[in-house]
Amino acid sequence: MTKKMGFFKRLKALELPQKKLFAIALCQRMLPNYQLFSDVAEFGDPQVLDTSLNLLWQSMYDAKLKLNIDLHLERLELNTPEPEDFDMYGVYPAMDAAVALTSLLSAMQSKVEDDIVNVSKLSSSTVANYIEATCDIEFDKASALDDYIFEHEVMQEEKDMQNTLLDIIEAQVKITPNFIKDLRRDIVAVGISNIGISAP
Repeated sequence: MTKKMGFFKRLKALELPQKKLFAIALCQRMLPNYQLFSDVAEFGDPQVLDTSLNLLWQSMYDAKLKLNIDLHLERLELNTPEPEDFDMYGVYPAMDAAVALTSLLSAMQSKVEDDIVNVSKLSSSTVANYIEATCDIEFDKASALDDYIFEHEVMQEEKDMQNTLLDIIEAQVKITPNFIKDLRRDIVAVGISNIGISAP
């Protein structure tokens, strides 16, 4: 029955821990975008994002761990690049990686579950912007560009990955520490971001 529902209906139907895990996994996958930009542009500290992610993963199975969300939000703000300060495309996926983590932490703090779901849209938006930025075809209509983006191989990979991740988490009603650790290990092992950037 669940399989017949649309992607976002299924995502919104998850329990809160499942939603958080889904969003954390997507943030982890976006991290290489920030790491590469930081290295090339000599801006920011990827360790700030990495530390927040490590603690978020850990918080999923360690009930005693208390996250100081305000502190992490403050550090992320200081390490979020402004596009107008850089003359390179890489600033956008890097900014999205920082914004995705900020959105997730803010949603956890405000307890607005829909905002956790928005990390999915932000990841797809990074991919759409990447496809548009690297496209050298002239389109007469915006709808033709939209079709091109939607059908693009990188967008199809993004959709497949998010669907697979949703299938895995949806099927795991009880989120165990081993399940969380295995999922994290799998994403880190792949080491490729949503736009094909390799982790350093």
